[in-house]
Amino acid sequence: MQPNTPDKTCIVDGDTIWLDGENIRLEGFDTPELQSAICGGQREVELAHRASSRLQELLNTNSWTVERSGTDRYGRTLATITIGGRDVGEWLVEERLARWWPDGEEWWCD
Repeated sequence: MQPNTPDKTCIVDGDTIWLDGENIRLEGFDTPELQSAICGGQREVELAHRASSRLQELLNTNSWTVERSGTDRYGRTLATITIGGRDVGEWLVEERLARWWPDGEEWWCD
């Protein structure tokens, strides 16, 4: 469980953010891991940094909305963020910085 951080807002990685102290896991897509590099080593870490930076750029340069849909097993809020009606995950998948979840191939593990 994460500590109570009432005013924290930041990008954790390409598919997780803190928004005013709420830990949000973005639904429908998955990005490479920054911390663990589970399967892709340094390549995965580099892609994870790029995915995080791109998500930050999208959120900082556009108006966006959050649609919450519940919580996951870790207590994070599950949500979709859209910009002009388009899921931010679409940009990341199209730019090869993410994969669709749960059916997308973890191509950065190759």
